[in-house]
Amino acid sequence: MAAPVALIQGASRGLGLAFCKHILKNKSPAVVIATCRNPDGASELKALSAVHAGRVTLLGLDVDQEQDIRSVSEVVSQRFGRLDLLVNSSALLHPSGKGETSLRDVSAQGVISTLTTNTVGPLVMAKYFAPLLQKGGGGFGQQPENKSKHHSGIIVNITAKVGSIGDNGLGGWYSYRMSKAALNMATRNLSIELGRGKSKVLCVSLHPGTVNTDLSRPYHKNVPKDKLFSTEHSVNCLMSIIDTLNISRTGKAYSWDGAELPW
Repeated sequence: MAAPVALIQGASRGLGLAFCKHILKNKSPAVVIATCRNPDGASELKALSAVHAGRVTLLGLDVDQEQDIRSVSEVVSQRFGRLDLLVNSSALLHPSGKGETSLRDVSAQGVISTLTTNTVGPLVMAKYFAPLLQKGGGGFGQQPENKSKHHSGIIVNITAKVGSIGDNGLGGWYSYRMSKAALNMATRNLSIELGRGKSKVLCVSLHPGTVNTDLSRPYHKNVPKDKLFSTEHSVNCLMSIIDTLNISRTGKAYSWDGAELPW
């Protein structure tokens, strides 16, 4: 069987970079397509590519630009012809760097920018890369004995617990909460459409916990030390979930510990 192919969107830092490292270390001979806005400035990705020569492909992609997504999908189609895993990991808390604490802080442009990166981007990624995932070999997740329930690929959208409507008891963070709630709906929709037919694509939203990244850094003082995860620990947990996915688990949101999150 050909080596599995994973595409990590938003791979230059944070969770995206950790996904690349984990797959290269633990999923040999899988290959990684790492996309980010500025590959030339992604020093850690370049170093990773040098260490794992032949297993890493760096491509420039701005998830806010549909033309970028379309162009990269064409390159991937020509070079690889398929995908087994797509992880949408880039995220924007808010253009200001801080979530809105009240309605007074809300601006139309802030909401639009956050939704564009966190919701529209992953959905458009699915539009252009779903045909390649339908040609995948099911190299990630688990395949049941019944071949009619086998999957060809997996889409993982990185969500957040604050995007759960059912779990929201504090309010605030309008743009970020709305963008992740909408992303969860996109995940659900995708799981239905792409779960039909012979070439099934699993679609899940995964919550990584509170991770020590630039996005969460302004709020670290409010997080207990044992609940602030390194990117490596979070991705280890998320990959453990991905490894167990099958058609019965598609269309849902899961927390880093495997617990199902309410929509």
